[in-house]
Amino acid sequence: MSVDIIVRGYHLDIYQHVNNGRYLEFLEESRWDFLGRHCLVEQFQERNLAIVVANININYRKPAVFGDVLRVTTSISAIGNKSFKFCQEVWRTENGEPKDLVIDAILTFCLLDNASQTTVAISGDVRAILESLLEIGE
Repeated sequence: MSVDIIVRGYHLDIYQHVNNGRYLEFLEESRWDFLGRHCLVEQFQERNLAIVVANININYRKPAVFGDVLRVTTSISAIGNKSFKFCQEVWRTENGEPKDLVIDAILTFCLLDNASQTTVAISGDVRAILESLLEIGE
């Protein structure tokens, strides 16, 4: 799954390329789109669970500049016992097609029990939900 983002002036830093912190916002926008399309937030809320970030790893490959159209792709790439991973990429597009890889990222998430504020194992129907989404994306 993907979302397109146009680089605006407020995304830029003093060097006139996208500030590294803005990429976190771009990645989050695409993840929220993914979560919304698959109703994951609602499904986990029904089980009194929250999806929380445990780790973020980003590789910055090329700068993006004002006016670039960036395509942010998102997929679930791995599911462990207590965490799962989103694989995300940001591509500069040309004529609507991905051209240059700008960044790639792996984000690790845990499920938090809202009542106890502790992480929980990914098992049963929750595991089945996540497994059904493995590698769905662009």
